[in-house]
Amino acid sequence: MTNAVIVDVVRTAVGKGKPGGALSSTHPVELLAHVLRSLVERNGIDPAQVDDVIGGCVNQASEQALNISRTALLAAGFPESVPATTIDRQCGSSQQAAHFAAQGVIAGAYDMVIACGVESMSRIPMGTSSMGKDTHGPSIRARYPEGLVNQGISAELISAKWKFDRDALDAFSAQSHQRAAAAIAAGHFDKEIVPIEVANAAGEQVKHTVDETVRAATTAEGLAGLKPSFYTEEYAARFPEAQWIITPGNSSPLTDGASAALIMSEELASKLGLTPRARFHSFSVAGDDPVFMLTAPIPATKKVLAKAGLSIDDIDAYEVNEAFAPVPLAWAHEFGADPAKLNPWGGAIALGHALGSSGTRLLSTLVNHLEATGGRYGLQTMCEGAGMANATIIERI
Repeated sequence: MTNAVIVDVVRTAVGKGKPGGALSSTHPVELLAHVLRSLVERNGIDPAQVDDVIGGCVNQASEQALNISRTALLAAGFPESVPATTIDRQCGSSQQAAHFAAQGVIAGAYDMVIACGVESMSRIPMGTSSMGKDTHGPSIRARYPEGLVNQGISAELISAKWKFDRDALDAFSAQSHQRAAAAIAAGHFDKEIVPIEVANAAGEQVKHTVDETVRAATTAEGLAGLKPSFYTEEYAARFPEAQWIITPGNSSPLTDGASAALIMSEELASKLGLTPRARFHSFSVAGDDPVFMLTAPIPATKKVLAKAGLSIDDIDAYEVNEAFAPVPLAWAHEFGADPAKLNPWGGAIALGHALGSSGTRLLSTLVNHLEATGGRYGLQTMCEGAGMANATIIERI
């Protein structure tokens, strides 16, 4: 079987996803073009050899509409002969892009492909693409007559089901910031972050190189003072089990960012004199209850471990996206996972969750962590809207 290998993976440092954030003055096409261009330049490849560019983006509206992956590769100076497509598997969009890219290589459809993702939440706010319309329709309302809920309510339900209290959520969230701050201080992200020139508040051009959402001074005690984000009387009546403990402090912040991975056959990498950093080992995708919504990483992980013939103890690092603190905590509880291996350089609560970019952002950190620690296997999983998840196992080469 053809091995699909990761030759390189890069990302921008993230910016706060609101006006005034570090990347908010930069068009999302330019964000994605920057990581595409950087990937090609630092590996010395001819972009004409890229068979396809597969990009993830959730809010495909406004400046992110009309196949932003194709627009971005043209902006990056790629030959017009290189095609692209943009996909939406919600928060797992660029992880799914990496799946499609690697699976295409394994199947023999591609020799070289780029998987990538972008989201500018400062310029295209969440929900923009729905244009204020009902996205469910009458059949969904008939199947779920009490109504589906937003992800914050799902996080409350997970907290109640797994009996996590506010202290547990805030302690985990503070740890995420502390781990990310320590990783920044140690230079662990230097290999994956490609500096990008942006305009600051004064209109001056500056290089953005450090994740803007990390707060080194965060403590559980400080987070304890934040108010719940999702309480309403209607939801409280419907879900009496909810404790109303999800706050901005134990949720991932709105974020801007872009990321990209260079994926090819092991044979082509050898022919080009490139050194692969990891290979794709196993893949899975799963669905789960769309009311609980964020629990699908659990069945997705069960599937990918079974396909890989590995146990959770065989895995050296787990990147489980921190959309909300109870998501990785419930996942870890179900697998008896080693907390030291879970998001060891911090997660999305600190490093942000630029929706369409997060999958390849996690991949960049996972590859670098395995290299830095000498680990062999890494597992990545991502909860996604409507109750889905991707899971990926990679093996360091």
